[in-house]
Amino acid sequence: MVGSGSLFEDAGTGASAPLAERLRPRTLDEVVGQRHLVGEGGVLRRLISSDNIPSMIFWGPPGVGKTTLANVIAHTSHAQFITFSAVTSGIKEIKEVMAAADASRAYGGRTIVFVDEIHRFNKAQQDAFLPFVEKGSIVLIGATTENPSFEVNGALLSRSKVFVLKGLSEDDLATLLLRAVEDARGFGSLKVKIDRRFVDAIAAFSNGDARSALSTLEMVVLNSPQSGDETVVTEEIVRACTSRKALLYDKSGEEHYNTISALHKSMRNSDPDAAVYWLARMLESGEDPLYVARRVLRFASEDVGLADPHAVEIAVAAFQACHFIGMPECSVHLAQAVIYLSVAPKSNSADVAYMRAKKDVMERPDEPVPMAIRNAPTRLMKEVGYGKGYRYAHDEEDKIADLQCLPDSLAGREYYTPTAEGIEARIAARLEKIKEIKAAKRARAESRPDAQS
Repeated sequence: MVGSGSLFEDAGTGASAPLAERLRPRTLDEVVGQRHLVGEGGVLRRLISSDNIPSMIFWGPPGVGKTTLANVIAHTSHAQFITFSAVTSGIKEIKEVMAAADASRAYGGRTIVFVDEIHRFNKAQQDAFLPFVEKGSIVLIGATTENPSFEVNGALLSRSKVFVLKGLSEDDLATLLLRAVEDARGFGSLKVKIDRRFVDAIAAFSNGDARSALSTLEMVVLNSPQSGDETVVTEEIVRACTSRKALLYDKSGEEHYNTISALHKSMRNSDPDAAVYWLARMLESGEDPLYVARRVLRFASEDVGLADPHAVEIAVAAFQACHFIGMPECSVHLAQAVIYLSVAPKSNSADVAYMRAKKDVMERPDEPVPMAIRNAPTRLMKEVGYGKGYRYAHDEEDKIADLQCLPDSLAGREYYTPTAEGIEARIAARLEKIKEIKAAKRARAESRPDAQS
């Protein structure tokens, strides 16, 4: 759907409109939060005040002022302001509006196009804007909750200034809530009586989201009893309206990857408190516990590894528990595994060893398996040398044979380097002993008369 002028006209701010819409700021001075952009001397304030708007992308979580800033621009700019819906607008509509903007530019007119949730536009839709942005027919303003690096076409992104908006602080939200109580556009006519601690509770509950804060306040006020000519907000009502916190989490978006990264890195840094916090954030936001269990299982070998081989057993058990009983019961099994892995000694030697070996596999020719360690199930294979020179380790002193198991071109290559952490210190000592035994056997073999002939 395309709107000429603005979607933020007075018709949408009547008494029946949601509180957040009625209170949407029209000037920069009414904007709460984002001081780094719209405070005194802020770059966005200067651009808006001078009506010198470049193409830009507003990126930030829900309810932090992306559409609000577009609203301010719509009310203060002398350009025509057009809005697009990323859900209903097609290529045909975009091209029609772009052609009109092109014609307007020929007569000195300016057109600002606002696309809310621009990440929902596909590549073809985004590409339709590009030539008109390039030649200055339009100024494009996009708003997105998703990382524009991944969701906005590179060519369009390179021609836009990205402004990162932050979640509002609890003080910012409290300011906004108190304004809503007193402002005539809000509940000023209802004479709302609300304790400051209830305002702070709603602000804390809202997770930096102004829209959520105002929606919660609206629910609280409309469900509060009348006492004379006052609307009295009670603790019981506030508690009922804030019983379940809506967590910011998108299982297929950037927050999904940010949060699992936070869990991994907290465990890697031996911080069980942070690890359990990020685990809870994922599970309580609806993440699949089996996904978390798979990542925990990978961590057990990637980051704990041979410093504590028991770690992988703990992780496997947690995965099985998640599979058997699911949420919410399996949260405690994952918490147990996460805490264990956090405090366990750390070694990435297995991962490093594999990556070193992989590099040789990918970059070097496929070397033939040494004859001595090839299997020889047929007489012909024995006759051509398969298995020749093989020594059975169990028949050897110390159960170790002097046997080259790597291809000739890689003989002597070492991929695994043990650390001194946890159990791996014992593995390191054992490996050193194995090397000494093999070296001694090699030296004895080389000193035999038949070896010198």
